[in-house]
Amino acid sequence: MGKKVTVVGAGFYGSTTAQRLAEYDIFDTVVLTDIVEGKPEGLALDLNQSRPVEGFETKVVGATTGPNGEGYEAIEGSDVVIITAGLPRKPGMSRMDLLGVNAKIVRQVSENVAKYAPNAVVIVVSNPLDEMTALAQIATQFPKNRVLGQAGMLDTARFTHFVAETLGVKVGAVQTLTLGSHGDTMVPVPSRCTVNGKPLSDLLPEDKIEELVTRTRNGGAEVVALLKTGSAYYAPSAAAARMAKAVAEDSGAVMPVCAWVDGDYGISGVYLGVEAEIGAEGVRRVVETKLTDSELAGLKEAAEAVRAKQADVADL
Repeated sequence: MGKKVTVVGAGFYGSTTAQRLAEYDIFDTVVLTDIVEGKPEGLALDLNQSRPVEGFETKVVGATTGPNGEGYEAIEGSDVVIITAGLPRKPGMSRMDLLGVNAKIVRQVSENVAKYAPNAVVIVVSNPLDEMTALAQIATQFPKNRVLGQAGMLDTARFTHFVAETLGVKVGAVQTLTLGSHGDTMVPVPSRCTVNGKPLSDLLPEDKIEELVTRTRNGGAEVVALLKTGSAYYAPSAAAARMAKAVAEDSGAVMPVCAWVDGDYGISGVYLGVEAEIGAEGVRRVVETKLTDSELAGLKEAAEAVRAKQADVADL
């Protein structure tokens, strides 16, 4: 014990992530921060009162933060910081539409994280994900392995769910993988998809697999369109919390995340969705998986698309 994790942003995503982290009962403290006065304190009080029912000892602490870094002392000494701060999408918006407004928020949060939690591993979930992860690394000046983004875990979970639902099998029977960016250049990897150990291509025709790939790529937008106000948070928070757990436990779990790629797959100098081994120092190493020629081409295409946008964030 003795571990401390902070979730920045107490919206649906942040508060659900804090709940999951607290219920794991592996941390001493979960800190939840927000700029809306009283909101994180109220949610923390509520979560703490669930402890006798759910049987966990982790304490939840709420802290209101101000525009000049007020309140950030609450995050001091955090082992992991999850940045959920920023505006969610509205129906019809792309993730890139959020670039300007969320860049300012993520930069300010990152600078405060660097000041108060200089040894933390930072997990970014604010959109547009790949660009905000790059920006958080620039703003914190942390080593690149200590700043990573949550995307591939969520996209892979969506793909797995759609395959299981289509075939009427248990989700535990399905293995899938998505790499690339969190957006239009997402690269689902059908060659790594199996159901009860059988290749997915043996069970579904190519056009049906392509339909599921497209639905995965648009998975977030589908939820946004149905909700009309706000975006997905149950599946995304589950993914972010699992990443934080792997860091806290120094587990070495291999997960698809947004990580700094420098030489893997013949791609260099970009934050991109790849499989990586996660431990106490963040990304221990990128794990290269065997891809078909078309999957590798898709990954390289994603890298170039993301690289162009990540070059712009340094000035935001």
